Amino acid sequence: MSEIKITELLAELTLEEKATLCTGKDFWHLHGVERLNLPSIMVTDGPHGLRKQAGKGDHVGLNAAVKATCFPTASGLAASWNLPLIEQMGMALGKECRAENVSALLGPGTNIKRNPLGGRNFEYFSEDPFLAGELSSAWIKGVQSQEVGTSLKHFAVNNHEHCRMTVDAVVDQRTLREIYLPAFEKAVKNTQPWSIMCSYNKVNGTYASEHKQLLDDILVNEWGFEGIVVTDWGANNDRVEGIKNGQHLEMPSSGQLNTQKIIAAVNNGTLSMEALDRSVGRVLELIIKSRDALQSDPVQVDLQDHHQLASTIAQETCVLLKNDGLLPVTTGKKVAVIGALANNTRYQGAGSSKINPFTLEQPLDEIKKQFGAENVSYTLGYHLNDAHDANEISKAVTLAEQADVVLLFAGLTPKYESEGFDRQHLNLPQVQLDLIHALGEQLAKTVVILQNGAPVLLPFANQTAAILEAYLGGQAGASAVAKVLSGKVNPSGKLAETFPAHLDDVPSQPYFPGTSKQVQYREAIWVGYRYFDTSNTPVLFPFGHGLSYTTFDYSNLQMKGGAQTISLGENDTLTLAVTITNTGKRAGAEVVQCYVGQTSPSQPRPAKELKAFSKVFLEAGESKEIELALDYRAFAYWHTENPAWVAESGEYLIQIGASVADIRQTATLTLDTGIPRQATNEALSTYFEPAKRDFHDVAFSALLGYDIPTATPLIPYTLNSTLGDIAETTLGKPYFETMIDTFTNMMGGDKNDSAAEADRLMAAAMVNDMPLRNLPIFNAAHYSEQEILNLVSCLNNQSEA
Repeated sequence: MSEIKITELLAELTLEEKATLCTGKDFWHLHGVERLNLPSIMVTDGPHGLRKQAGKGDHVGLNAAVKATCFPTASGLAASWNLPLIEQMGMALGKECRAENVSALLGPGTNIKRNPLGGRNFEYFSEDPFLAGELSSAWIKGVQSQEVGTSLKHFAVNNHEHCRMTVDAVVDQRTLREIYLPAFEKAVKNTQPWSIMCSYNKVNGTYASEHKQLLDDILVNEWGFEGIVVTDWGANNDRVEGIKNGQHLEMPSSGQLNTQKIIAAVNNGTLSMEALDRSVGRVLELIIKSRDALQSDPVQVDLQDHHQLASTIAQETCVLLKNDGLLPVTTGKKVAVIGALANNTRYQGAGSSKINPFTLEQPLDEIKKQFGAENVSYTLGYHLNDAHDANEISKAVTLAEQADVVLLFAGLTPKYESEGFDRQHLNLPQVQLDLIHALGEQLAKTVVILQNGAPVLLPFANQTAAILEAYLGGQAGASAVAKVLSGKVNPSGKLAETFPAHLDDVPSQPYFPGTSKQVQYREAIWVGYRYFDTSNTPVLFPFGHGLSYTTFDYSNLQMKGGAQTISLGENDTLTLAVTITNTGKRAGAEVVQCYVGQTSPSQPRPAKELKAFSKVFLEAGESKEIELALDYRAFAYWHTENPAWVAESGEYLIQIGASVADIRQTATLTLDTGIPRQATNEALSTYFEPAKRDFHDVAFSALLGYDIPTATPLIPYTLNSTLGDIAETTLGKPYFETMIDTFTNMMGGDKNDSAAEADRLMAAAMVNDMPLRNLPIFNAAHYSEQEILNLVSCLNNQSEA
């Protein structure tokens, strides 16, 4: 966008118009300026489909949204490891946005899966920042190719739902740089998303919506971000401080509340016109880019074509976790399908990403198509409302005894995982476990098909013949599963997250999700496979794992150029080559994964870190040489004292494999980077031994570089006290109950009992965590800011009395 054009527009705008442009017009629209031909543009939720709200549009109910294509959620997408396919999905999403005059889709979700209990993990890609960054880039590239903006979210360190609106995430700078920021960095540098959505939480004491280090120093000055920073809905804390520190747009509308604060701050000199113009200028750029698309010819969308794309994607999201030879199921077999989820499929997550699909497949129907209706029998097995039913279990056992093959559908219903609240455990619903236990000897001919957005414990894994992780496969996930089960499709998905053997094995578990006011990231860099692999902790299924109906051989790993000692500067790249051969009798795809580790590090470092990958499709007997590129950052860690990426000269191990635990080819490489081995901080000695998990106060303080901060006290009450904080007080209880009613109505729309229960749980969690400052935003008809200030004053006087 021409700087002259923006400068001219800024000169035409009044102070009132500038202040108004910095906040939403309503729940989904930005303000425009009609006299300057600046339209009011619409943004709306994704990320795995278009969720355009009809009518008033300030709710997250399913039935009120326009019909759209529901693709697999991010946890499944990540398992595909297929960047071109995800880019195609992004293009389809962009076209559907264009057809509905939506200018920006709010996604992708890029936050790291710090702990498998995270309630929104289904909406995020991976525990690994390199993989998450590559997948995010592909998604953004696809959407924005259609002249539709994206909103990379949630920036940053938003890794759980409990008290997410006010909690302070305490994390050291090295961990921030190596784990929680790189996926955002890669997406920004590769694709320039039109916007980035800042998270609700604080990061090291400062709200993300006004965090100078994150928004200004890193995002703009270091990474060169050119778009706008928009708040998550209700994430604004102090509007003027936000503008000063790199937040450009507040969503949703705050009416005149924050507009008047901006005007007053300019008039009294606490906010410069230069700072306001920086924010307004970026909002203008977004509106102008969107205007060009809105004024172009209408876009026609073939939803049936998008359904076929959704099916293709869902096929590659299926991860074959175990197979004792039962799969694929041959034709002519008597197939027993068991499980309520087979006929009432769980195909997406709960919360703001809920899509209203224009069509929806059911697994039972698709299995009948693959194997013949005459060969397929079905029984419920369990109830989705978790009611115990001995009769249903008995019917399931009888049906299984009469079958050649049992296809058992299990998974998590919406009340177990949703935006707004975190999971309480990793177990499947007890009614499902009771059913599986009752099947006993029949498990030897049973395939368990999982429908879930995140890892679950599988105590029956050693008894059942096969396990297929289908994730939340979208509207076409059922046919994808049926084709994989029949062998019409060869599974090629690989886990983008670790399935732990026990919840207590997760290194962040002692600190997750923290208290209502603070969460300490004491485990530091030891997240996901970085911990499990380095500490040799057994897992249920490792990162990168996924089986096929064929086999692959890895051979001839070599460095292009052949040298074993290589000079490497910050702008240099190494190229590796490895030959992959399909040694089976079926065509298939393999995800070739490249891990790098320093053999004798001066700092705590994982034994392996994913630094390159490639998905290769091979016919039976076919071989291909795959090239993988490694840059300077592939060997570097973040040096905190002298802030920079540092790759020490020395020996590194290059490991190529089918998973982090299945390494097929290894090479040792000596690098000359000109940087000698750095000094070791003895205070961090415990972080060299992650298996002990002795991340005590002294070590964590040394990691932070300062004393561990004290959590914000509950009293005195402030505008950032939550409704949950005051719910049991005489003055606060009416406010809490009123907002429960408001948010329950906002969640309305679903008839499914399980989904409705999840909506109620989400509403309760969101209200419980809502800061008092947001009452005038989400219920302006009832509350003014002055009333809430008076409430805070009365609460404090009451507590003092």
